[in-house]
Amino acid sequence: MKSTFFFILVLFSVKSFSQEKDLRFYMEKAQTNSPLLKDLSNQIKSNSIDSLLNKANYKPQIAGNLNANYAPVLNGFGYDTALSNGQTISGLVGVNKKIIGKNQVNSQAESFQLLKESLVLNKKIASKDVNKLITAQYITASGSAEQLDYNQKMASLLKDEATILKKLTQNSIYKQTDYLVFLSTIKQQELQVLQLKQQYQNDLGLLNYLSGEADTTFVNLKKPDVTLKTIQSADKIVFAKQFEVDSLKIINQNKLIDNAYKPSLSLLGDAGYLSSLTYEAHKNFGFSVGLGLSVPIYDGNKKSLQHQKNETALATNLAYKANFNKQYQQQLLILNQKLKQAVAIENQLQSQLQIVDALIEANKKLLLTGDAQITDFVIAIGNVITINNSISQNKINKLQLINEINYWSSNE
Repeated sequence: MKSTFFFILVLFSVKSFSQEKDLRFYMEKAQTNSPLLKDLSNQIKSNSIDSLLNKANYKPQIAGNLNANYAPVLNGFGYDTALSNGQTISGLVGVNKKIIGKNQVNSQAESFQLLKESLVLNKKIASKDVNKLITAQYITASGSAEQLDYNQKMASLLKDEATILKKLTQNSIYKQTDYLVFLSTIKQQELQVLQLKQQYQNDLGLLNYLSGEADTTFVNLKKPDVTLKTIQSADKIVFAKQFEVDSLKIINQNKLIDNAYKPSLSLLGDAGYLSSLTYEAHKNFGFSVGLGLSVPIYDGNKKSLQHQKNETALATNLAYKANFNKQYQQQLLILNQKLKQAVAIENQLQSQLQIVDALIEANKKLLLTGDAQITDFVIAIGNVITINNSISQNKINKLQLINEINYWSSNE
């Protein structure tokens, strides 16, 4: 029974160690754990509630009031009973209904809708920021994993060659010093593998940290699925949409200012009991109705000044939009230029790798016959490792550029 349990535990451990995770997994974790995205989602919900609260103000406001008052006159001293009635008691239900024009209702509803659109845009941008950050770190971590895998293979290759070289040295085909030089190269490669393993663990730890996960498991990462997405026109991307919403918000503010200077009419009414208790108090049940009208006349020219302030804000927003469009186009040109450069470097490195690979294969054959120089073989191995590491770094750089281009040119 114990052996069975141990076997299951070993299988579980192997599965945990060798599990693979992809970019989508970390993106979803980061989206779920982001406090900023949760905050923006809650702000959107709060805005919807504020809109309902505003609509509630259009409905009749009903309130119940109960008051009792007694003003005694003692030895001729006291309030004038003509004014105080000596004593009063009231129990009234009051109704107040604002009469609001359709344009005012629509303008207020539009202000809440524009605020919602602005929050939704902020959430989309925040989501893009999270995805970009996670993708960048995933590319870095997977690049470290790729370099680690290659250098481990090279370390194994060197150890295999060392076994052959040891036999050749024992047969006096190579000098002992040549063998020691080769062993030194192996040790350097083992150190390189150790450093890369630690780098991968650190990169993986940072990836977990950015995605909001407390996980130190050593996992394998799938190759990052990062490709160029469909490029949107400058006026359709989410960043440019924010300028449009900001302009509409300023225009809406002008409407609200105009509405504030229109006459305000309210319907008033109450019903209940109101009495001074001096004459037929039992008959003092009744009701009243009325109208309330407020007409703005003069406020020191505030309306004109507020419109001027909004016009200035609108001009500023348009200037920022024009500047963004210029920088947006220039930035994409620069990023695409760097991407082309990375592709050119990749082609050049692949060409060099073919030559060095051929040189190593030739040296391996000569090594068996004792016709190869150990130093030349070590130099060739160093070159192939350097070139492959450069290819890996260039690949990471290329994927990071694609990630940056997608961030700016796609709404996904």
